Amino acid sequence: MKYQSTTLIPFRTGAVAALACAAFLTATPAQAAGNEAGAPTVAEAPAAAEAEAAATQDAADPDLSFFEKVTVSGLVDAYFSYNFNEPATGTVTALRNFDIRHNQFSVSLLELAFGKAVEADDRVGFQFDLQYGQAAQLFNADALDNDALINTQQAYVSYLAPVGSGLTIDVGKFVTAVGFEPTESHLNYNYSRSFLYALGPYYHVGARIGYTVNDKVWVSGILVNGWSGQAGDNNGGKTVGGTVILTPTDTVTVVENVLFGPEQDNNSDDMRFLTNTNLAYSPTDAISTGVDYYYARDTVGGTDVDWQGVALYLRGQLTPTFALAPRLELF
Repeated sequence: MKYQSTTLIPFRTGAVAALACAAFLTATPAQAAGNEAGAPTVAEAPAAAEAEAAATQDAADPDLSFFEKVTVSGLVDAYFSYNFNEPATGTVTALRNFDIRHNQFSVSLLELAFGKAVEADDRVGFQFDLQYGQAAQLFNADALDNDALINTQQAYVSYLAPVGSGLTIDVGKFVTAVGFEPTESHLNYNYSRSFLYALGPYYHVGARIGYTVNDKVWVSGILVNGWSGQAGDNNGGKTVGGTVILTPTDTVTVVENVLFGPEQDNNSDDMRFLTNTNLAYSPTDAISTGVDYYYARDTVGGTDVDWQGVALYLRGQLTPTFALAPRLELF
């Protein structure tokens, strides 16, 4: 489950058709599989001996052991888009975000990510996501530090504190928890992005804590510079926020997000408030649904303003290789 400008857009007009191709590659360390019955069979003995020798070598070589815990992933995302309103070729399509170029092929995103998860016996981890392309430029459109982090989607270090089930502490730049849609296109129901995604925060810079209460409840809190993709702060205040994720059953997930803090330039007095609720329900393996709702308010130029929106998602897997995924939204 994910802002930028708060410009209000009443409705989308016309239609845009997009043909997209995304290739995703993940490489993780190989894990040796043991024999459930106990001792290895004759055929398995050489492999078991090699695994034992490798484990011994890893124990003697901490550098090798470290790199075996690092996950590397990559993404190539390209598309062709045609806008039936037929603006001039190459024009940035109005009311669109990320898939914005009319009647041309575009490279939306190249991504290379490195991550190391925190564990009880290895409490320090990190996430470092490099990006290049049109989506990276829009995602990191930050007037304060545009050049400094333009090719960095995430860059944070993690520590698992020995508190209860484990308290995770992240410091750096991380993708926002607000919203139903993840950042990368291949993880979404739709290739295009909703207004709610386009007009909300994309990432934050600051500190985040997370705690697993039990197998059905996870909570987190953040203290960050702000939303609207601010790598640097535009005033003397800070934004606070929180997330609660509930998974009452295997088919239902409920997420509640809240953000509160000053977001106007050189103004730490007027506060922006956002509440975001999203629900995911998958009654069968072939059907997935979602609801995303936002309400926000702020004071701009001495005037109180508020805005809200809702998006409804549906994905039906008609065959193993073909699915339909309509989206309805009102902003």
